[in-house]
Amino acid sequence: MSGPDVFRRLRGDERTVTLPVLILISSKEEHDLIDGYIFGRNSYAVRPVDFVEFAEAVTNVGLYWLAVNEPPTTRA
Repeated sequence: MSGPDVFRRLRGDERTVTLPVLILISSKEEHDLIDGYIFGRNSYAVRPVDFVEFAEAVTNVGLYWLAVNEPPTTRA
């Protein structure tokens, strides 16, 4: 299943329509960023190649989603 297929399925199911989706991707191409938002990503981050930097990025993303992000209280 392709990435866009996964997002279509997530956004097409009322149980997962508001599920936050972050993709850590290696591409820095503008078209990949745009496609990601079109297909339903909530956030986009370039995945560091270095493992230590990757682990730090994952920690920071987790802190953001848990401490800063405001999720909807009801479904769409």
